[in-house]
Amino acid sequence: MILVFGSVNIDLLMPVPHLPRPGETVLGGEYALLPGGKGANQALAARRAGAAVRMAGAVGDDAFAAPALEGLRRGGVDLALVRRVAQPTGCATILVGPDGENVIAVASGANAEVTAAQVPDEALRPDTVLVLQMEVPSGETAALIGRARSRGARIVLNLAPALPLERGLWGDIDVIVANEVEAASLGEDPARVGTRTRQGFVITRGADGATAFLSDGGTIAVPSLPIEPVDTTGAGDTFVGVLATGLDRGFGLAAALRQASAAAALACLARGAQTAMPDTAAINDAMRRLPD
Repeated sequence: MILVFGSVNIDLLMPVPHLPRPGETVLGGEYALLPGGKGANQALAARRAGAAVRMAGAVGDDAFAAPALEGLRRGGVDLALVRRVAQPTGCATILVGPDGENVIAVASGANAEVTAAQVPDEALRPDTVLVLQMEVPSGETAALIGRARSRGARIVLNLAPALPLERGLWGDIDVIVANEVEAASLGEDPARVGTRTRQGFVITRGADGATAFLSDGGTIAVPSLPIEPVDTTGAGDTFVGVLATGLDRGFGLAAALRQASAAAALACLARGAQTAMPDTAAINDAMRRLPD
């Protein structure tokens, strides 16, 4: 079982001819209102990859709540631990350039009211893979990490966005995942970060694949599937969700990373985050085409 503790957003996605510079107004194309949020994205990615998934988070009592949850509901994610709160549903504005790269601004809204107390102890078992990010209050994330470790759950933390996290918690986390910018924000050698986790520190590198710095001092390099990206939104979330699925199935870290890398590339082939996430059949097919 995968339990995702994190954000639920509605995404305002807008294609633009180029990403704007400070002070510049850019006229975009046809916009789309789509479900998103790192927590929700990772939950749906894991579900589409075949895992049983529960989501713990919060939405507002507003018009954005239903569309923000619709993809999860249709996908079969258990939403019993999602609260309705007074704050409005979280919202992200995403500008996507012609090369598929993006810039994102997020209004946290209801995500700021997510609490570790929403997750009952019985949900944190040795057969649970707990997936977390940094779009909900970091103190609540830290509290849940401590509870999960004491009860034997495995923990995957996506250090996104790159916010401070107490270094003393690293030893409680099985796998930390970050992109290159987020990894650099730690100000520490990646190999050293890896040795302070229970299993490893994974840095995603876009078209260059990913590198895992392991707790035993070793490394694993994983290639990416060669593609022509349409929109990279949600690729990192797909990577994390599918990585967690592999670990939940009992895969070794190397095999889980290869599956995650193939899935992340597929998520770049269509617009949006949840709308572009691949299913199990597509991931298995892509695995056969992933370079050694």
